[in-house]
Amino acid sequence: MYKHNDQQFLLSNQYKDASNLNARIQLHRFSVNKRGLSNWIFDHFDLPNECDILELGCGTGGLWKSNEDRIPQGWNITLTDFSPGMVEKAKANLTEVPHDFQFETVDAQSIPYEDHSFDAIIANHMLYHVPDRHKALSEIRRVLKPDGVLYASTIGFGHMRELQSICDKVDPKIDLALNSVQSAFGLENGAEQLEKYFNSIKLYLYDDYLLLPEAKPIVDYIFSTSDSTPLMLEYGPDAFLHVIEEELKTNGPIKITKRTGMFVVS
Repeated sequence: MYKHNDQQFLLSNQYKDASNLNARIQLHRFSVNKRGLSNWIFDHFDLPNECDILELGCGTGGLWKSNEDRIPQGWNITLTDFSPGMVEKAKANLTEVPHDFQFETVDAQSIPYEDHSFDAIIANHMLYHVPDRHKALSEIRRVLKPDGVLYASTIGFGHMRELQSICDKVDPKIDLALNSVQSAFGLENGAEQLEKYFNSIKLYLYDDYLLLPEAKPIVDYIFSTSDSTPLMLEYGPDAFLHVIEEELKTNGPIKITKRTGMFVVS
């Protein structure tokens, strides 16, 4: 099972490097919305030409790589992740982006910056990983300026549900724990968690789905979201490939649901 908020597991397995995250990113090459999530998120930034920005859970730095020509030089951007390996990967990915970034390893539950330091904080697809979200949100509120804004993207119930259906055909005991992730901090319950710390909460939805004409990217994604339980290892990737290839032969490209959105909070 994918231990979505077990920090030791996430550090030692899921996010010790970028391989699992990259497998998931690769699946989104098959998105029908060609705007791209990173570009869509950037479209929602309503910030002055000079401001201080903190990103929590920066991953590989993909938000900034995708929008490198749109970053105002007056933005002072600090990229952080709780995984040192991810910070190093982001640093490597952004070496040729014409902007000066600061990089730090930071736990969102204990943000090492002064009160009212940032005009904006970005937390994309990461708050559901935080064990003590209320502590993290309190820290975010503390380091934001009084008129600052939080941009927090996440997923909702039904997101990628077809992946669990594929696993069920291999063995119903295989659980990708998608509902656990979505119920931690998702589109349906994020607002009620945020309203304890913020007054204005707006939710924007990203319209998209995946259309997969081949099997291997799906298998790579499934194995990237699991801690490779003995049950999955027992079956191996070939069992999943067989199920997906049979589906492709019978019904053509596989449609995979995406339920993604972003809270803009102040």
